Amino acid sequence: MFGKKKPVEKIDKEQLELIETAQRRIKQKKRLYYHFVIFLIGALFLILLNTVIGIGEQTKIWGLDWFVFAILAWLFLFVFHLFNVFITHKFMGKSWEEAQLSKLVAKQKERISKLQAEVEKTHPLESTALTEKKTKVHKNLTLIAAAGENDTIGKDNQLIWHLSDDLKRFKTLTSSHCIIMGRKTFESFGKPLPNRTHIVITRQQKYQVPPGVIVVHNIEDALDAAKNDPQPFIIGGGEIYRQAMPYADKIELTRVHERFDGDAFFPKIDPSVWMETENISHQKDGNHKYSFSFVTYQRR
Repeated sequence: MFGKKKPVEKIDKEQLELIETAQRRIKQKKRLYYHFVIFLIGALFLILLNTVIGIGEQTKIWGLDWFVFAILAWLFLFVFHLFNVFITHKFMGKSWEEAQLSKLVAKQKERISKLQAEVEKTHPLESTALTEKKTKVHKNLTLIAAAGENDTIGKDNQLIWHLSDDLKRFKTLTSSHCIIMGRKTFESFGKPLPNRTHIVITRQQKYQVPPGVIVVHNIEDALDAAKNDPQPFIIGGGEIYRQAMPYADKIELTRVHERFDGDAFFPKIDPSVWMETENISHQKDGNHKYSFSFVTYQRR
C-alpha cells in the first residue's frame, strides 16, 4: 500500500564546499552585473543633467566638464569590483587564506617550542621536579583486574565472565583495604562491598553515596584519601586504570585465556616497565568456563 521511501543521497563535506563556493560566486557575479547596469544608467543620467538640464554647465575641472570626473570615479569603483571578483578571488580565495593561516600556526608552534626549550635550559631543576611530581609512584599501590587476551575487562558496565576463584582472590586481596574506582564501577555493585573503604572518582559535584563512601574528583585526591592504607587497590574501570597506572607499584591481573567482545579495556602492560614475578595457571572446569592465570607484575 505504501511505497518505500527513496534513499536520501548524502553530500560529503567536499561536495558541500563546492556547492557553497559556486553559490557564493553566482551572487558575486550578479552583484557585479547590477553594478555595471547601474554604472551605465548613472553615467547617462549625469551627462543628461549637465548637457540637457544644464546643472553645473559652467563648472569645469582642468577644462573638462565635472561629470567626466564623476563618471571616471564611478568607473574606478566598477573596475575595482571587477578585479576583486575575477582576480583577487582566484589568487587570494579560501585556499589561500587557509595556507596563510597554516603558515602562521606553524610559526607560532615553532616559537612556542623555542620558548619551552629555553625554559628547560634555564630552569632544568624545576622542570625535572614537575615531571617527577606528575609520575610519582605510590608504594604498594596495586591495580587489580581480570582481562581477556585482548585486554577486555567488561561490556555495558558488567563482567563478561564469572570465575569463582577469581572473585575469591579479589575478596581476599582487597579486604580491609581502600578500593579506588570510577562511578560506573561503583554503581555496578548495587551496594558497597563489605569490609572495604570505597573511594569513588566522579566529575559529578553532588554525587550521592551511602555513608562511609568517599567521593573525590580526580586520581590525585583519591590517592590522598587512601594515604593511610599500606596497600590501596585500583579496581576499575578502564579509564581509572589508565590514569592510575603511572602511580602504581604493582599489578594483580587475572588473565582470562580467551578473546572477548567488550567496550572497556585494561591498559597495555609495558614489559620494559613491569616485571612478571608470579604466574599461577588454572584450567577450565565445571566451575570455570575459561582457563585463566593469576599473574603478578612489579614495577622495575
